[in-house]
Amino acid sequence: MYDYHYCEDRDIICVDLQSFFASISCKLNNLDPLKVKLAVVADTKRQGSVVLAATPELKKLGIKTGSRLYEIPHRSDIYITNPKMMTYIKVSNEITKIALQYLPHVDFLQYSIDEFFMDITESYHLFAKTPFEFAELLQNQIFNHTGIKSTIGIGSNMLLAKVSMDIEAKKTKTAIAEWRYEDVPNTLWAIDNLTDMWGINKRTAQKLNKRGIFNINQLAHYPYEYLKRDFGIIGLDLHLHANGIDESLIRKPHKTKNKGLGKSQILIRDYKLTELKTVLIEQVDDVYYRTRKKGLFPTTVSVNVGYADSGGIRKQFTNKNGFKSTTAVIDILWGYLKERLEFDRLYRTIGIHFTNFKSNSIKQLELFKDEREQKTEMIDFALDAVKTKYGKDIVMKASSLTQSGTIKERKDLIAGHKS
Repeated sequence: MYDYHYCEDRDIICVDLQSFFASISCKLNNLDPLKVKLAVVADTKRQGSVVLAATPELKKLGIKTGSRLYEIPHRSDIYITNPKMMTYIKVSNEITKIALQYLPHVDFLQYSIDEFFMDITESYHLFAKTPFEFAELLQNQIFNHTGIKSTIGIGSNMLLAKVSMDIEAKKTKTAIAEWRYEDVPNTLWAIDNLTDMWGINKRTAQKLNKRGIFNINQLAHYPYEYLKRDFGIIGLDLHLHANGIDESLIRKPHKTKNKGLGKSQILIRDYKLTELKTVLIEQVDDVYYRTRKKGLFPTTVSVNVGYADSGGIRKQFTNKNGFKSTTAVIDILWGYLKERLEFDRLYRTIGIHFTNFKSNSIKQLELFKDEREQKTEMIDFALDAVKTKYGKDIVMKASSLTQSGTIKERKDLIAGHKS
């Protein structure tokens, strides 16, 4: 076990606004968010629309964020509403102003529209005797001004504050939990499900499972040399986090060095492999259009696809000379997916990402280009002109059956359309 005396021990709180979208929508309709069943849906007119938020009572029926409208039971006691994004943003800003009354802005970090961190180390004593008492004060202020209930985690660092909020605070009567370094063996190491830990997704958990690691206690005591060998720098982070160590400071926020553009989707239903290409083309077309609007082209592209049941694949491609047309990106991504994905499986998520950009001015200086490459670039820019004038959704590339793969794939695609 680590000697935590060498770690910086601060007073960090992580605040989560309970069922934020759903709670505000309830308030707008004079409903109690803790008693009614209400779902906020992206578009109530589309059965395949995604559920953006659900009240606790509706979640008991199995409806949660990411569910679809058609999955919600047709019952008179269930309310369904469209999002009121401007109202959500307004309330979020009001809560931010409340928080900033108690500390300088450099000690505040907005994590998402309904979650934020505060470093109260140097300020809580001005308003309360202990961090716990300050958390109660902040809870009451937020509720009295907005009617929104909040859950708060307190920790020696951002990690412990966040995980204590996720794991314990939501189950306590006060909706507040406090985890310190000395509590790690009894709190953090007691987490049985790896994905309950902040920063560990299903894909990482599966990789850890293959190494005999199924809970945080096992991860904390697994030799960090092996984690570093198998996961790189992320392996060290996994080891330190499992031991409750996080050196990040709110006053020194992480700066993204490698900005990118991307698009990901939860598909409206389970897709066959033969149907994925159309979605991939639409995504590449949209992201590259935005890329060209910025006068850039990517040298790194990546794709990730998730199976309907569990698992999936992720792959990144880099070309130092860059990918200079949508066709070039589609060819390399679809070529890989067609070879690696399992034909008899069903798929539910797909996403692409562009990074490491270069300026189009560099591309224009090239004297010798492949004839096909020149034509595809000309088509891209011609389509851009149409989209700029009439809207980016006015036209998009089609998926050719002759490029969809084997005869069996083409028959399946045709059969799918007939059904």
